Amino acid sequence: MSLAAEIAIEHSSTEPATKRAPARRAMQKGQQTKAAIVEAALGLATQIGLEGLSIGVLAEVTQMSKSGVFAHFGSREEMQISVVREYFSRFEQEVFYPALHADRGLPRVQALFGNWMKRVAVEIQSGCIFISGAVEFDDRPGPVRDALAFSVQTWLSALYRAVVLAKQCGHLRSDADEQQMAFEIHGLILALHYEARFLKNPGSIERANQGFSNILARYAVTPVTPN
Repeated sequence: MSLAAEIAIEHSSTEPATKRAPARRAMQKGQQTKAAIVEAALGLATQIGLEGLSIGVLAEVTQMSKSGVFAHFGSREEMQISVVREYFSRFEQEVFYPALHADRGLPRVQALFGNWMKRVAVEIQSGCIFISGAVEFDDRPGPVRDALAFSVQTWLSALYRAVVLAKQCGHLRSDADEQQMAFEIHGLILALHYEARFLKNPGSIERANQGFSNILARYAVTPVTPN
């Protein structure tokens, strides 16, 4: 630890609580304000896309000054990245972490897909930042595209690991291609978004569920009962 850090810690520990309390309250208020801005930005992004977000638009929606909004992010780009991170955090909380309670192997793969479908059922109405963001930033290198790609790749890696574990548990055929199975599951979700949200085709959710059952029938060792 550097000397400067030690002096800072010592000063902090000896500073009267009456001086530290206002600083903590100010920090908490700042965090709450930033969270409220990100929440508003998240709602807008699902409707108008990440590219549609601007400091001015958020200032108007949150009834704050442009300088007030800007102070929490420093740039429009950093604000967009904050939205991507928050969106992914919520995706993890709704899709990934609950699935960890399922038994390892195929039950966990089924839980991941089931949770993902619940999420998509909402996104069909509200929109998915990962999909709209891919269209907006697919050929635009930079931090926002990197944040989007990292989030999607992180999730797909988790799905792939679940499939690999299912094979290791003996739930999948010995000749099952784990990457192909994960690819097909991801493809179902992408097709569902296109069919249901863009084309408005009825029965799209049922077709996606049937597609997942077909995947299990091809790769599983024994017949699997859908969740």
